[in-house]
Amino acid sequence: MRRPPEAPSLRARALRCLARREHSRLELSRKLAPHAPTPDDLEQALDQLEREGLLSDQRFVDALVQRRAGRFGSRRIEQELHSHGIDRDDQAPVLQSLETSERIRAQAVRRKRFGDDAPADMAERGRQQRFLLQRGFSGATITWVLKRAGASDSDDEAA
Repeated sequence: MRRPPEAPSLRARALRCLARREHSRLELSRKLAPHAPTPDDLEQALDQLEREGLLSDQRFVDALVQRRAGRFGSRRIEQELHSHGIDRDDQAPVLQSLETSERIRAQAVRRKRFGDDAPADMAERGRQQRFLLQRGFSGATITWVLKRAGASDSDDEAA
């Protein structure tokens, strides 16, 4: 008779998760907790992965920002990082770099969804504002983008 296959170790489960994409320590801890014999075993496994350089919150931050920056504003990305247990100190440099490109990214997101034309009326303007707010862009950025909606690219560079 065949023996049933053994359950994978915590390390094997963690490596499988990390092979797919970067994870924060908190996120990986949540995924592995149901499979850990004790909380101490889980912490030891996570500490070992960090020592080996296989688990890194900084790499997770960089990967998440790279995936999300093209579609979302700084506020949304900051909220998502916070939900993954990333400290504000680790977020600060990345969020500062996002702030410099916030207007350009918001403009690209608006153009992709609504085209190059300016909002035709107040209802359409409100719809576009709500869309950009839901994407995590600041009010000042949204105002700037909507004032320039419909302008040519050469006009944007001059502003």
